[in-house]
Amino acid sequence: MAADPAPPTGRDAMRSLLRDIFSRGIGKEEMPERVRRELRAEQHRGDILTSVVQLALCAIFVALYTLSRGTSPADAPFMPVPWALAAYAAFSIAKFGLACRGPLAAPVQVASILADMVLLLGLIWSFHIQYGQVAAFYLKAPTLLYVFIFIALRALRMEATYVVVAGAAAAAGWLVLVAYAAMAGEGGMAVTRDFVVYMTSSTILWGAEIDKIVSIGLVTGVIALSIVRARRILHRSVTEAAAARELRRFFDPRVASRITGAQELLEPGHGERRDAATLFVDLRGFSALSRLVDPDTLVRILTDYHANLIPPIRAHGGNIDKFLGDGIMASFGATSPSASHAADALRATEALVLAADAWLERLRREGIPVAGVGVGTASGSVVFGCIGDGARLEYTVIGEAANLASRLEKATKAQGVPAIVLASTWDLARAQGYVPRAVAPSRRRIDVAGIDGPVDVVLLSRDPREA
Repeated sequence: MAADPAPPTGRDAMRSLLRDIFSRGIGKEEMPERVRRELRAEQHRGDILTSVVQLALCAIFVALYTLSRGTSPADAPFMPVPWALAAYAAFSIAKFGLACRGPLAAPVQVASILADMVLLLGLIWSFHIQYGQVAAFYLKAPTLLYVFIFIALRALRMEATYVVVAGAAAAAGWLVLVAYAAMAGEGGMAVTRDFVVYMTSSTILWGAEIDKIVSIGLVTGVIALSIVRARRILHRSVTEAAAARELRRFFDPRVASRITGAQELLEPGHGERRDAATLFVDLRGFSALSRLVDPDTLVRILTDYHANLIPPIRAHGGNIDKFLGDGIMASFGATSPSASHAADALRATEALVLAADAWLERLRREGIPVAGVGVGTASGSVVFGCIGDGARLEYTVIGEAANLASRLEKATKAQGVPAIVLASTWDLARAQGYVPRAVAPSRRRIDVAGIDGPVDVVLLSRDPREA
């Protein structure tokens, strides 16, 4: 057995992440169109959620401003907070309306980011006017912490580009404010190297301001990298979910669930023994029909055949094991144990006889010469397991019951009936509660090709009273 691959090291993971970022761009992974559609839908939901959070933040800011005690001087020449809140509320409402109409375009996203930062940093800048202080006064304002909220908001759209734009706008804006405060200082007194002086006066300490800008950059980087990683996980998740949905189109849903829900990698050679029933359905004369009609008509007939005969099988708990050209193999109680597997198989067989009669009648009215449909049903001990060579696997039912059902189906043509059931299966089905309603049973011993000696069977034909 091959050894499990070694887990990636931290260096490998970082190298892979950086390669994705620099080779494809931030958040620009190559992905199938169906994955892009799912991601766009998620981003649209993110636009709406971001707008709702912005409205909630605006309401919180208004509540805090209204309930808190005033700190501005009574003779302050300018009260910027109400104006900033009003502008932010107006912009947030407009953005919410646009988001509800559809995904926001890149210019709107960038405009929203710039509006957030300009309003917040402009509000901080105005503090020195409001309180009548030197410009360096506003650098102590804790209001700067709100930039981290506005940066984190952009993560809701699952696109790292806008997080980076928000972080860059915040860092650049704060750098402008610091430069303005330094240039506005009188006599060079705006800048100090003493931390105590910095904390107790309206002065500038370059190290402290650089720390703020570095913090903005680091938070932006962490969030952006988290989004890149999250998008990769989302990409795999959506791709695997789409593959799982497609898998259910190629496999019976119960088999597909076993495959997608397996705790370990599936390997051939594992099987489970069950008491189960199997049935084979075959379209008689299909080879001859293929020589009489054009390819499109042939495929349409085969598609119509499956569309009419598969639902009765599934309606009675059957699992489609495989398609054999114009043949269908189904099992009952093989993928999971069932106390009514024989009864379910007989109910499905009866439903198939009725569905086949109705379908064949429609074809005859169209002038399509289809000989008929045959069904063979048997039960017994089978093995349900995974077979193949490792590169190509298949879940299937193996055992005498499956082989016998196939041979009984072939015998329907010689016996001139639509369905043949193994007698022991018939008796077991009756014991499990099956009651024939639309078929007329006839018990006989017949010769079946490939089996030594006569076989006890029940021939089923359409009950004329149900016609």
